[in-house]
Amino acid sequence: MKKQCMGLINLDKKGNPNINILNYARPLASTPIAGRYRIIDFVLSNMVNSGITNVGIYAKEKYRSLTDHLGSGKDWDLSRKKGGLYIFSPENTKYNNNYGFRSGDVYSILANIDYIERSTEEYILIAPGYMLCSMDYKDAIKYHQESKNDITVLYKHVDNADEDFLSCMTLNIDNNNRVLNIGTNIGAFPSANISMETYIMKRTDFIKCIYKIASLGTHAYFEDYIKKELPNIQVGAYEFKDYLKCINSIQSYAQCSKEMLKKEVSTELFNSERKIFTKDKSQAPTIYMKNADVRNSFVATGCKIDGTVENCTLFRKVEIGKGAKIKNCVIMQNCKIDPGVVLENVIFDKNVRISKDKELKGDKDYPMVIEKNQKL
Repeated sequence: MKKQCMGLINLDKKGNPNINILNYARPLASTPIAGRYRIIDFVLSNMVNSGITNVGIYAKEKYRSLTDHLGSGKDWDLSRKKGGLYIFSPENTKYNNNYGFRSGDVYSILANIDYIERSTEEYILIAPGYMLCSMDYKDAIKYHQESKNDITVLYKHVDNADEDFLSCMTLNIDNNNRVLNIGTNIGAFPSANISMETYIMKRTDFIKCIYKIASLGTHAYFEDYIKKELPNIQVGAYEFKDYLKCINSIQSYAQCSKEMLKKEVSTELFNSERKIFTKDKSQAPTIYMKNADVRNSFVATGCKIDGTVENCTLFRKVEIGKGAKIKNCVIMQNCKIDPGVVLENVIFDKNVRISKDKELKGDKDYPMVIEKNQKL
């Protein structure tokens, strides 16, 4: 399996999902999560754990933080002479003169399609950067090979689609796991087959599709092409049954952060045989001071806590002053919370400082977000 499939992480998705001011300077995929990770760490680690060692990331914009986080790929064992990690942008590349700067993932991929053409793997797995799970793709690839599908799409059946996975694509599937049509989850019904927007197909077929779509000019996005061609090609479905979260809004980001504090979710994501890799940032251990009271929280290294922390995620080098009370919050790297501060349902981006005795409270479903480098 190791040399049979290459990976493509597509960050130029239809609708360009973002999560508010957390993404004004970074792509959604590089948004920090779970104390020490970025969202993209999950799909990238899934590929590596599945034996996929040739991975291309097709970015669209604001990707400086992404390249800073991923570097050469050594933390994912992707710094290699053959294969490895590649990050592409659509600017100043092969087909700009012919097609110009047209929006859509088809043209982002086309601009660097020579990378896919030079690869030697028989299959390609295309995945987005905002579907968070821990998954071994080997079984899905094997299913695709045995099914003789032109394309296999991964999905999860959920019973809370009226509350979660809003705006995600849904699949109508027959008894033979054939995709009949593709829709959008508008929250009308609780039961739905949610597309993970992850596709497996032959690499050469994918290249032909991209050239065909671009030459016809009929679609800007690969998924729109699949929808139109459903009657003419065999698109199969492979079911994923474990934890899945689509992070495409502040609400889903906050909800995912809460769900990760549940033992069953954190055990599946972080304590399985499939390790989630991330950039190594060695820090001193967290210091718990005399007044520290920490309950049901993720706490990264390098923190200093002298207050109460409940149901929270604290990233590296966060300081919680004496008597401060933090509940249901996400506090990112290098934030400083002075003594006596009260925070509830709040998300702090990096390098935020809030001064003594202030109080901020957001709604439990719609948390308050403070952008990076602010002083309150």
